[in-house]
Amino acid sequence: MFQKKLEKCYILVMDIKEKIDGLTEKLINYQKAYYVDGRPLVSDLEYDRLFDELARLEKANPSLVRPDSPTLRVGSDLSNDFPEIEHTIPVLSLDKAYSRDEVLSFIDKCIRKESSSLTFVAEEKIDGISMVLYYEEGILSRAVTRGNGLVGNDVTANIRTIKSIPLSLPEKIDLAVRGEVFLRKKDFEIINSREEDEDKKAANPRNLAAGTVRRQKSEEAARVPLDMFIYEGFWRDRGQTPKDHLHILRKLKDLGFKINSHMSFFAHDRKDAEAALAEAGLEGKAYAFAEMEDYIAFKTNERKNLEWEIDGLVFKINELETRERFGYTEHHPRWAVAYKFESPQAVSRLLGITVQVGRTGRITPVAELMPVSLGGSVIRRATLHNQEYIDSLELAVGDTVSIVKRGDVIPAVEDVIEKNGEGNTTYEIPLSCPSCGSPLEKDGAHMYCPNRGCPEQVKGLLSFFASRNQMDIETLGPKTIELFYEKGVLRRIEDIYGADYSSLVGMPGIGEKTIRQIVKSVEESKSRPFKVVLSSLGISEIGKKSAEILVSGGFDSIDKLKAADEDDLVRIPGIGERTAHIIVEAFADADLLRTLDSLASHGLHMSQADDGEDEVLEQTLQGTVWCVTGSFENFNPRSKALEEIERRGGRTVSSVTGKTTHLLAGSGGGSKRADAERLGVRIVDEREFLVLIGKAEEEKGGQLELF
Repeated sequence: MFQKKLEKCYILVMDIKEKIDGLTEKLINYQKAYYVDGRPLVSDLEYDRLFDELARLEKANPSLVRPDSPTLRVGSDLSNDFPEIEHTIPVLSLDKAYSRDEVLSFIDKCIRKESSSLTFVAEEKIDGISMVLYYEEGILSRAVTRGNGLVGNDVTANIRTIKSIPLSLPEKIDLAVRGEVFLRKKDFEIINSREEDEDKKAANPRNLAAGTVRRQKSEEAARVPLDMFIYEGFWRDRGQTPKDHLHILRKLKDLGFKINSHMSFFAHDRKDAEAALAEAGLEGKAYAFAEMEDYIAFKTNERKNLEWEIDGLVFKINELETRERFGYTEHHPRWAVAYKFESPQAVSRLLGITVQVGRTGRITPVAELMPVSLGGSVIRRATLHNQEYIDSLELAVGDTVSIVKRGDVIPAVEDVIEKNGEGNTTYEIPLSCPSCGSPLEKDGAHMYCPNRGCPEQVKGLLSFFASRNQMDIETLGPKTIELFYEKGVLRRIEDIYGADYSSLVGMPGIGEKTIRQIVKSVEESKSRPFKVVLSSLGISEIGKKSAEILVSGGFDSIDKLKAADEDDLVRIPGIGERTAHIIVEAFADADLLRTLDSLASHGLHMSQADDGEDEVLEQTLQGTVWCVTGSFENFNPRSKALEEIERRGGRTVSSVTGKTTHLLAGSGGGSKRADAERLGVRIVDEREFLVLIGKAEEEKGGQLELF
């Protein structure tokens, strides 16, 4: 009897295992067809039905879950750690070329050095995250970032969620592959547009991809549609390695990997190149060496039309035997070169990284550089944005880096030219605040100090409140505020109006005349309208734009904001649930309420009624979305142009996206114009804008008449 029951159980288990295996194989094939081959085999409804059935069976029989199960792609809510893993293959950077002549020189030197006829593969240099996938017995065992080339971080749980990456191979082989994880431009714009806080938006697709790869919970990574192109393969059994790079790509494709079909192949004669591509069974374009310069020009121009960001082209010798003979330097292979589309404005060495604390508590890493001349000035420091940006570059102290000026103003580290020789790994921001020592907290892409009494936060908030674009107290600049803070005179916003400034006479640089000017400008600031006071308080989510939206939505006084609940606020177009939650929390905070009561007692406007009704203008720009760049004759600062747009019903944004309808472009604008041209956004100059808002007539005889 017992034996029969055992046999029945065995048959039942085998039956379930057969069902799980069958569903797994089906779904793996469907996923490859959809995400790799781009030819769906079933409807989304049918796929979801099979997926749900597999998930149900696996939940009831966890011991039968296969390591390549499609259900692993949805991720887990368990926190990940990212241990360091030593690479078993060479994971080096590439030598860089910054002109077409340098590329042609590299090709020519290779051909002259090698007696046999060489061929070359050219591939797009995807602007993403370099990744190595290790397979054992055909099963994905680990995914490791490039790191310093010797050691990287294990991010396997998050990489498993990328649907174009095979979790198992059709052959039980030991294999390592290199590739680039990236996010398509359209997906980046969609995800970034959902983030209401401008400070928390990612700087670019690479930054967002890097942050996703390092999410603590893989279920969060699964929500971002990352993709990956594979461009190199390394077989543990070298006897299995195909004869050249073309056949490596072909084999990788046969194994289920996604390769970039925008690959090109160069030989002495175009017909030879075409024959080689056909023999390998690969998509791609064939060229003769004589066409290489035209090819680079074509790809440079095509760049803006691609679905993904590329920052250059990679040229590799195709023949593996020649690669072996050429070998490697300490930092890069001698058989490949990366052509960068844009020459770096300057090259320097990263000496160290310091951490700044902003008024909201946000932590910003800053690169300390070997001094270098850039755009007529000597650059010693450059922004690094956040940990995700550092991770996307895999930046370490001692690296040689390229520096650019974003918008011709802010220096930023753009790329790593060469890794350091000291073995330093990717820099990590300390976990405690450098100003007050409080443990830092993570919110989105950024780290924050939660201590509102943090000295740097307080000084930053005071400087923000008094700044030109806020309450415009011109005599209270950052240096003066820092001095007054250290002396204990200014510790809260309300202290600006209650301080005994006369007691400061005699301090270095502070005389009676200076005090009179400070008192005068402080007194003048009391006349600022309510919406300016509101946006100057430094409340998260209430900047100039949000203050305008709240006031126009009926929340035109502090009392109304105190009484508001989240449901009231989300009814206002432009106010999302997250913003509403933060605003309600802010106006329930005892410290802020004390500050507001004090400011009211000093005569500041606490409602729109206090400063009189603004002129009601015709909403001629309603439904439009504007971005502003450059400098103007009639709008200085340019925030005045933003006010003109908003008063006429238009919406303003800080960056050009697919939803932007107009770019107001002044002189000296940076990359926003190029973004507008790429996305088909209407570009408006200052003259046309003045006509649009009714402050000038149409041009007559080449003249523009201002009202």
